[in-house]
Amino acid sequence: MNKLVVAISSRALFQLDESHAVYESQGVAAYCAHQRENEHVVLEPGPAFNLVRKLLALNKGEPDVPLVEVVLLSRNSADTGLRIFNSIEHYQLDIKRAAFCSGASTHRYVEAFGAQLFLSTNQDDVRESLAQGHAAATILPSHREDGIGQLRIAFDGDAVLFSDDSERIYKQLGLDAFARNEREAARDPMPGGPFKNFLAALHAIQAAHGAEDAPIRTALVTARSAPAHERVIRTLRAWNIRIDEALFLGGMPKGAFLKAFGADIFFDDQPVHCDSAREFVPTGHVPYGIANAAIGGEN
Repeated sequence: MNKLVVAISSRALFQLDESHAVYESQGVAAYCAHQRENEHVVLEPGPAFNLVRKLLALNKGEPDVPLVEVVLLSRNSADTGLRIFNSIEHYQLDIKRAAFCSGASTHRYVEAFGAQLFLSTNQDDVRESLAQGHAAATILPSHREDGIGQLRIAFDGDAVLFSDDSERIYKQLGLDAFARNEREAARDPMPGGPFKNFLAALHAIQAAHGAEDAPIRTALVTARSAPAHERVIRTLRAWNIRIDEALFLGGMPKGAFLKAFGADIFFDDQPVHCDSAREFVPTGHVPYGIANAAIGGEN
């Protein structure tokens, strides 16, 4: 089984708002001086810190063949990045590989590191990574405290796990046309979306442990309802991928259900759903497909 590789930006891993404000107001030289002067001041956890800690915890008991590797992709230079590595050491995070890009885009190294997922606070980097065919999301601040135990990851369906083909029909022709299309195509598997391969990597870890002892639990949380449910079920069956829980909400708000599931992170393509979900659980916005066409382009 190949290990799961997750790439994370420094601003997703640690709280760097104060440093970034120095950069924005005073420029690069002042930012570099600030980071050097504070390189032994430990950074506070950022929006993806708890998720990273739980991902790395999957390696406990697997010293020879780690299940997960986390790599750092940062717009810092190696010099200013010393503070980040000092903070990684302080929190005893097992992160050994990194790319420091001195202000340049980091998405170029997602494929080079073999990452199945890229999390960043920079939406441009995320969009570029999605355009190259990689699962990527803009991590959003959340009000939820760290969960314990089993890692729980939840996904929206259309434009996340699946392509946005059906969502395009809904957006362009309405709900009746969408429902008719899904009934007529119920036995036709949907094309994969940007997170299909990431879900497959999670499934491989689950399968290696067996259903009873799997350290990861997954959920599909979708606005779909009957009769559009059948195509979803048959698509996952055709992919030979198990998903542990499937919630067909028929347009109900997702937040309370994500809280009940105990999601450590939820991925959705629609900003309105992300804004609602982040009140309950950590959330990653996937700027992909027709729902994002009017806010910065379309992948």
